[in-house]
Amino acid sequence: MIQLTNIHKTYKVGSKQVDALKGVTLHVNKGEIFGVIGFSGAGKSTLLRTINLLEKPTSGSVVVNGQDMLKLSEKELRQARKKIGVIFQHFNLLSSYNVFDNVAEILRMNRVPKEQIRKKVEELLRLVGLEDKANAYPSQLSGGQKQRVGIARALAMDPEILLCDEATSALDPQTTESILDLLLDINQKFGLTIVLITHEMQVIKKICDRVAIMENGVIIEQGTVLDVFSNPQQPTTGNFIKTVFDDKVPKEMLAKIKNAGPSAYILRVAFRGDAALDPVLGTLASRYPVKTNLLYGSISSIKGTALGILLLHISGEDKAVQEGIAYLRQSVYRVDVVSQAEVGV
Repeated sequence: MIQLTNIHKTYKVGSKQVDALKGVTLHVNKGEIFGVIGFSGAGKSTLLRTINLLEKPTSGSVVVNGQDMLKLSEKELRQARKKIGVIFQHFNLLSSYNVFDNVAEILRMNRVPKEQIRKKVEELLRLVGLEDKANAYPSQLSGGQKQRVGIARALAMDPEILLCDEATSALDPQTTESILDLLLDINQKFGLTIVLITHEMQVIKKICDRVAIMENGVIIEQGTVLDVFSNPQQPTTGNFIKTVFDDKVPKEMLAKIKNAGPSAYILRVAFRGDAALDPVLGTLASRYPVKTNLLYGSISSIKGTALGILLLHISGEDKAVQEGIAYLRQSVYRVDVVSQAEVGV
């Protein structure tokens, strides 16, 4: 659906050259919700805007729904953009227009007949739960209601792709949840492909299928949300995940752990889906002559799939410990050795 290949974007700021994107390659499948996360200045907003060529890349290829966007004429590009809706961080509503007219304006600009406009806008306002606010003005709406108007407006031309530019960062946590639920519902009802950028891992966790982590204009890691959460490869990724799973063992705790045998490990154990309810640790303790100590435990929902994370201190004779670790690796989603400590250290 969306294929960005070796995208570079360079700005000139005075006499200096700023490289906002440095060879980014990204593929988004049809119908999925793809998240791009990074700290401020990582390049994620610039990347999002290259999809509909609001930012033309300095070099690279942008293919959307089979069309090479950089080879389109201005007229063809305008037509292609009609199938790409955009939701903005600060809503971008027209303050002098009521809710109905904010949604209807893009339809009027595209010469849609008046009766079709009325029907379409009423349908969209029902979809976003604002059918009773058609005559209200933006100043009379809450932040969440304004964003719902923005979503209705983005859907007015029946897009195939929805770009979300920090769509929830100006909202409180409860309102954020409701907006994310709405986006997930839209994705499931209409099969829209959604690309969203954010600096909040909770947003990624709730609705995204896959995620890319950006830093200094490059993608440093990407994969399914479950894989990235269960086994982050980069320090920046780990820092984001800490906001959901803060499973780092404090140095003070590591210093106090006493080994109970010639071999001891700290394991990061990830349980996925229904396996989170299996009595794996009980079986480990009864089947193998090892000692275990639970250092940390958490379970969370990753777009409807349970992901449990445990930090486990396991010790005993080396053969028993290795057999116990092998059993865990056969029984759960993932097991990683976080730290190994030898007796007397």
